[in-house]
Amino acid sequence: MIDAEDVRRTALSFPETVEKEAWRMPTFRVAGKMYLTIPDDQTSFAVRCPRHERRELIAAEPEKFWVPPHEASSAWVRVRLAALEDLAELRDILVDSWRQAAPDRLAEQHPELRPGASAG
Repeated sequence: MIDAEDVRRTALSFPETVEKEAWRMPTFRVAGKMYLTIPDDQTSFAVRCPRHERRELIAAEPEKFWVPPHEASSAWVRVRLAALEDLAELRDILVDSWRQAAPDRLAEQHPELRPGASAG
């Protein structure tokens, strides 16, 4: 089963990612922009997700994706660890969020960091 350490290890493998504690939980940033948090209970994680895409994700896979009421106005979505299929799916979700936060120059320098690309 995928756990919070898998999330941490995968996130920290991305270029220029740093871990920083905020709100008493680990957050992960690229170029100063947050793209991932792991809430206290470590059963889920939150990533950047445009609201229009978020609605589609939740509708398609409500057992996997959700948004707590206090985050409804944000452009983030939570992902349940237990619902992930494998580490490749975890990586794709994290890559998508990383690319939303990374500066264009950094994303362009790392074409291998695209959803669906195999991990190096």
